[in-house]
Amino acid sequence: MPAGRTVSPPGRPTELWDIHYAGLNKRDPARIPRVRCKDCGQTCSRQTFSTTYYLKRKDLLITVASGLAACSAHRQIARSARCAKTSVTRMAERLGRHAILFHTKCLAEPIAILEPVVHDHFETFLGRQDQALGVGTAVGAESWFVYDIDPAPHRGSGRRADRSVQALLQPQETYVRSIRRTLSRLISKVPADSSLVLRVDGRVDYPAAVSPRSVASRVRLEAYPNPKRGPKGSPRSPEAIVRDWAMFPIDQLHQLIRHTCADHKRETIAFGRRLESILGRIHLIAVWKNFIKARSERRPDRSTPAMRVGLTDCPWQWERVLSRRLFPERVRLTGSLRNLYQKRWTAGLPILRRAHAA
Repeated sequence: MPAGRTVSPPGRPTELWDIHYAGLNKRDPARIPRVRCKDCGQTCSRQTFSTTYYLKRKDLLITVASGLAACSAHRQIARSARCAKTSVTRMAERLGRHAILFHTKCLAEPIAILEPVVHDHFETFLGRQDQALGVGTAVGAESWFVYDIDPAPHRGSGRRADRSVQALLQPQETYVRSIRRTLSRLISKVPADSSLVLRVDGRVDYPAAVSPRSVASRVRLEAYPNPKRGPKGSPRSPEAIVRDWAMFPIDQLHQLIRHTCADHKRETIAFGRRLESILGRIHLIAVWKNFIKARSERRPDRSTPAMRVGLTDCPWQWERVLSRRLFPERVRLTGSLRNLYQKRWTAGLPILRRAHAA
């Protein structure tokens, strides 16, 4: 096809567009058509709206996503895919940013929260043991859908003088702010004539987070403190059984995160270095759990949490999740999510100025 041949994209007059070819890829020798608008002078190509933009190894994106969900390290994925470890790291960052936009776009759909929501913080380390990170996670009690993820960085516990019994009875500001950010996003999905039922543990941060009158009128707390347990293998008390049944969706999510991310296992030295990278990986696991993974792998029920809340009617695959590029300008990101996407949360990191930067 000669350069300059006029094409007509849907909904636009024919005389406003022309087409020419630009660029070849050694692994994909097909010519990529590029379209120029005669009205504004801007150009775009087929790759502009693809998740494999600026990638030389387009075939690695799904491989890396599947490997990350299977608890494979970056070097292990690189050996299997025969590529550099840094390529896998950059793709992991890209997948994390895509998961943040994908998760936010899904929650922007007109869905209503009609079920109780279980909330708890997933505890891990950030770089070293004296820098801890609590990741607030909100999961539907019946659908097991991951509604929200929010960070709460704080100092590690350890043997510190300020970690006395009296200090533990006082609410921590980082947790309170994280819970309030999550509640502000969840309350907007609750019908106006009902309240949000929030199942939590015995932390004192939750009553402090719902103390404002505007929040207290829309949220009803159901506390299930963790009772004292006997040695491993001993029978559970009735209080422990009630607590485990009520908090099972959030416990299952935390077990999946520790199972699929090597830097969150109990006995490890592979601590995550950046808060943004850790949250991007957890968002990727949340998208995998919501749309791809079945609720139960031992029972015949193969439905996904996204099917339970009405977002889709069938299980998805990674190809569908990564079928289209998402732009941050077209997704309504809140302040905390925008800081995560643009890597502005951790002080001292370079600001991500362009959406396609690694």
